[in-house]
Amino acid sequence: MIMHRSEQTLAIRALRSAAPYIRMYKGKTFVVKAGGGVFADTHTTRALIEQIAILHYFGVRVVLVHGGGPQLTEVSAALGVPTRMVAGRRITDERAIDVTAMVLNGLINTRVLGMCRDLNIDAVGISGVDAGLIRARRRPPLEVAGEPGPVDFGLVGDIEAVDTTVLRKLLDNGLMPVVSPLSADAAGTLLNINADTVAAALGAALAAEKLILCTAAAGVLGDLRDPGSLISYTDLRGLARLREQGKIADGMLPKARAIEDAIHGGVRRVHVVSYHSPEGILGEVFTNEGTGTLIVADIEALSPAEQSAP
Repeated sequence: MIMHRSEQTLAIRALRSAAPYIRMYKGKTFVVKAGGGVFADTHTTRALIEQIAILHYFGVRVVLVHGGGPQLTEVSAALGVPTRMVAGRRITDERAIDVTAMVLNGLINTRVLGMCRDLNIDAVGISGVDAGLIRARRRPPLEVAGEPGPVDFGLVGDIEAVDTTVLRKLLDNGLMPVVSPLSADAAGTLLNINADTVAAALGAALAAEKLILCTAAAGVLGDLRDPGSLISYTDLRGLARLREQGKIADGMLPKARAIEDAIHGGVRRVHVVSYHSPEGILGEVFTNEGTGTLIVADIEALSPAEQSAP
């Protein structure tokens, strides 16, 4: 590749601007959650993993948690297994849990590891089942707004405890964990857990500096119908207001709950960024302006520079 002098100057300026952030975050832990939409095509997948690779090269301890909703729906349909969603969460029966294991632990996890190998990231694929990482129990039937009676989500798990021993050992040895959210109960029954929920729990248990949620949207929107209504930053009160106003719905509902759980659990900052942008994560982490939405416990904790971001 030939770089012209003007491009070279811009690249050097960008590195200088990023240097304070690189120093700040070296040795810190980031949990990055990528939804299944990221893995719909090789180009989008590579753009995401390239950004994570840069964080890894700069000394950030990255834990990547992946979903797989679109792929799970596609493979389920091909195998004749119906899909039902309630309040943004999937109903998982005996047949569906087998497909879930195939897609999450097999198809997606292995493809991500292959991309990591190509980019010289020493990555290790694990799931919530491995080494007791996620201990869960089957979710009891729940009352859900808009549903006529309690909803039985089937083989869906609620997290009871997290044991990060295996993650810390991997991170301490310079390895990047790639985590499938599938877990199990004490009897070894496989349970499907929302990947946002798992990422939030891991972020809290690891005392992560950041939880980064990569989504199809640019971030949290003030108007669901207007992609240009991006909210640059907000806090837990602002998030609750948006939910009350109906501006957080469907698949964003589990994300909003995960954001709240992460911050209450001790994660300092949560970011929602677009996986469609090849600079979404890096622009959010290494600039004051950011590219998506930053959520904190209280806006007053933000620096003046962050509060002046567009």
